[in-house]
Amino acid sequence: MKISNLLCVAVSLGAVLGASPTKADDDAATPMSSSTTTTTTTTTTSDDTLKYRAQEFSIDGFASGSLGQQYIDHISHNTLRHHGRFGAGVGVNYFFLRYLGIGGDIYSENTSGPFIDSASGNLIARIPIGDTGLAPYAFGGAGHEFDQVQQTFGQAGAGLEFRFTHYVGIFADARWVFPDKTRDYAVVRAGVRVSF
Repeated sequence: MKISNLLCVAVSLGAVLGASPTKADDDAATPMSSSTTTTTTTTTTSDDTLKYRAQEFSIDGFASGSLGQQYIDHISHNTLRHHGRFGAGVGVNYFFLRYLGIGGDIYSENTSGPFIDSASGNLIARIPIGDTGLAPYAFGGAGHEFDQVQQTFGQAGAGLEFRFTHYVGIFADARWVFPDKTRDYAVVRAGVRVSF
């Protein structure tokens, strides 16, 4: 008897629930048609899967070369050999947003003078291109030279970075330097970047 009572309650409950107006009832009033269910999958990309992230710290090691403005118009192998200066340096960067960060670098091109020839800081804007690993960037800032003539300078430049993984990449950039006491000059850098 108890089982029959439970069945009656279940059937009654089903009838009550089935009697409430639903979209199915609206569909039943229209001619019979087949229905299709579409499932949409949304993929979101978190910062963990991006090669370029916000709150990213990186360290650079690079080779550098510079050439004075008076020689750039007549650039040749001999001009680079006799008037170019080559050296090495290190830098650090911090991107508080995925597209915007700050950076600083020091380098030396003259082993007979002070250990550090130039130190500078920059505001950096980058544009990562999808999941290609490429990110062109532009920067501008100021710094100080310690070798030959001590002077302050402004600078602006652009470059390109390629990330092999989330943590290791290579970069190359060029900048135009505007010193306050001597003629303008250009600096190019190429190196390795490790990010954390």
